[in-house]
Amino acid sequence: MTTYTAFTTLPGREGAEALGRAMENLWPEPTGVGVFEIEDGAGIWEVGGYFEDEAPDDAELALLAAAFSAKPFVVSELPDTDWVAKVRRELVPVEAGRFFVYGSHDADKVPADAEPLLIEAAMAFGTGHHGTTQGCLRGLDRLLNEGVRCKNVLDIGCGTAVLAMAAARVWPETVLASDIDAVAVEVAEANVRANDLEGRVNCLEAAGFGADALQDKAPYDLIFANILKAPLIDLAPDMGKNLQEGGYAILSGILNEQADEVVDEYSKHGVVVHFREEIGEWTTLTLIKADKA
Repeated sequence: MTTYTAFTTLPGREGAEALGRAMENLWPEPTGVGVFEIEDGAGIWEVGGYFEDEAPDDAELALLAAAFSAKPFVVSELPDTDWVAKVRRELVPVEAGRFFVYGSHDADKVPADAEPLLIEAAMAFGTGHHGTTQGCLRGLDRLLNEGVRCKNVLDIGCGTAVLAMAAARVWPETVLASDIDAVAVEVAEANVRANDLEGRVNCLEAAGFGADALQDKAPYDLIFANILKAPLIDLAPDMGKNLQEGGYAILSGILNEQADEVVDEYSKHGVVVHFREEIGEWTTLTLIKADKA
């Protein structure tokens, strides 16, 4: 099966989302459309579509680009690749403190003293190989080394739920994992089953802190949020409200040059730096909610 991609960029979220919706009406119909902010602080968004067997019509794409003041679409043909097999070959185990993230093809490599986290190659987004997820796992490991004991943990934007599962590995209480994407929630639930953590990690679809199930368990003594700078800043007021005094937040998805802006925003809500770490181009922030004087 031949797969084609068509990508463009334009300024502003509203126009990008509108262009994404318009792409869904193309013929041939795309198998998927994505809209993403390019995290360089310039306010530029990328819109792309995937097409199977038949390439999109160049004239239609040109009309769409002109209508939404976007750059001309770039159309590419992807090679016929077994992506799962490719990822399995390249997805080597990752150690982050006491945590060991691996695929089933590397089950024989799990150290006896590690906290194992199984993520299959077909569900490889957010496995610990990215500096942001690895930084969060290392942040959790650091808190454990400091003797921190958390009883009420939430993982917002959980993706594969690797962070929620890590917390469930080291503490006996049930962990909540939420994501705005229904497909991500299904992936998280599959990973929870694969790690024999059913009943220990509860996954649900939710945006931010708005769901009743999340509000019912607040305040939390540990909140993970490995997303992106813009939604992290949007979450700052609610993070301050839903984190108990003395509780921790481990945040990532932050480019190094964006970290100070995130720190400044969270400090306005009483959530201040406990530790920060850079892995490559990404910063992970471990924050603590200061006790009221």
